[in-house]
Amino acid sequence: MIDPVRVVIVGGGTAGWMTASALARFLPGVADVRLIESEEIGIVGVGEATLPHLRAFLQRLGIDEAEMMRATNATFKLGIDFRDFGAIGDRYVHPFGAYGVDLAGVGFHHYWLRAREEGSRRSLEDYSLPIVAARANRFAFPPADGDFLATSYGWAYQFDATKLAPMLRGYSEARGAVRTEGRVIGVERAGESGDVTELVLDSGERIAGDLFIDCSGFRALLIGGAMDAAWEDWSHWLPCDRAAALPTQSMPGPIEPYTRATAMSAGWRWRIPLQHRVGNGYVFSSAFLPEDAACDAILGAVEGARQAEPRILRFRAGRRAQSWVGNVVSIGLASGFLEPLESTSIHLAQMAVMRLIELFPERRIDPADRVAFNATVDYEYDRVRDFLILHYHATTRDDSDFWNHVRTMAVPDSLAEKLELWRESGRIEKYGEGLFLEPSWVAVYLGQGQLPERYDPRADNPTAPALTRTLDEIAGSIAQRVAAMPDHATALRAHGAWSGV
Repeated sequence: MIDPVRVVIVGGGTAGWMTASALARFLPGVADVRLIESEEIGIVGVGEATLPHLRAFLQRLGIDEAEMMRATNATFKLGIDFRDFGAIGDRYVHPFGAYGVDLAGVGFHHYWLRAREEGSRRSLEDYSLPIVAARANRFAFPPADGDFLATSYGWAYQFDATKLAPMLRGYSEARGAVRTEGRVIGVERAGESGDVTELVLDSGERIAGDLFIDCSGFRALLIGGAMDAAWEDWSHWLPCDRAAALPTQSMPGPIEPYTRATAMSAGWRWRIPLQHRVGNGYVFSSAFLPEDAACDAILGAVEGARQAEPRILRFRAGRRAQSWVGNVVSIGLASGFLEPLESTSIHLAQMAVMRLIELFPERRIDPADRVAFNATVDYEYDRVRDFLILHYHATTRDDSDFWNHVRTMAVPDSLAEKLELWRESGRIEKYGEGLFLEPSWVAVYLGQGQLPERYDPRADNPTAPALTRTLDEIAGSIAQRVAAMPDHATALRAHGAWSGV
């Protein structure tokens, strides 16, 4: 019988306990899981909004959705409402779902572009069920046996990030994971290989392991400290490096089933409605705005009585050149950070955790597995990076030094190629992996006024009356379906997700 691999996780928080939960659930008897964390070190908790991928992760763990939502005061999320990004006064939703129905193998937005040229004034958003539902503050689960329109969307959560980790801790410990309180003050390494062998805690305890996972956040104690993995700085493309965050009391009225992102003079601010409060924050660039001015700006912009003073969080955009070095794997903020504009932080940690499960070294670490893991992480981070840069670069705003900078800056070649393809033909680069697929790019391109020079010529095939009839039927069907949905708060209660706060 093979002895289990001694896995030592440094750092708790969401990334640490997600990692512990997955290892305990999917590799029982294979991984002996120990997590070291200190109660003196708090959770960063920048984001309280997620992507639909988290649902699949929690389902695979066997965690009941309604139970999780009650524990974290969660609400449903159908997308992100962007305001003032392409130009002041503009507004669009990036939905967790499709636009209309692809016809004859041609993307729906091409038919919309044709109809627009022919005089239609109907918004593309009228053909997205999750957008229409979000605007109406309604929510319903897609039926398991519904048609394409009824099942053309997903949902995510808006929750209290400080409450998810404790829930996952209980889950992990119930499945054999062991938590050790303490701070790591020393790292012992093998002389020949350079692998980590032991960690020394402030209590004097020494903890040995075979595989070490760095979830220590921005401190990156193992991957950036002991292993000295290089950091690729992306701040020249994503200059926002601060957030001024504070909670406020919920306002009377409906609970919005979406996150709001509103562009500001030196960045943007978020508004995330939970069951018991609203999360707010101003993500900004300190090169264009002092911290005290950012605090004043968010205090002047929030709705509802504030429950705390603004708290400044400092970060930098980028990722490790290698997220797995030797026998140290970095997950979460220790691996990389991309600002919360599209709620990607938890997803990127989840992605790394599940890739590690697939490549888990039961006997010894195969260098090919390290290469495969690093390639996956790099691929995901790079694609998300380009998508975030698009929100800043695709704008006509010239009202501040910040917006002039991001509008005119050079962008990565990978994004420049995507922009050129879109502007010439309305096409989206096809790829089998990566987080944001065609509808996401269409939402931002068109939402921020990036109209292509032409559409797919195959969209000219239907006659004008036939196209008009089809588009009207789709929009009408969506409007009827949304009208039949319950409001968001009613849906939360019916699902058993209401915490009673």
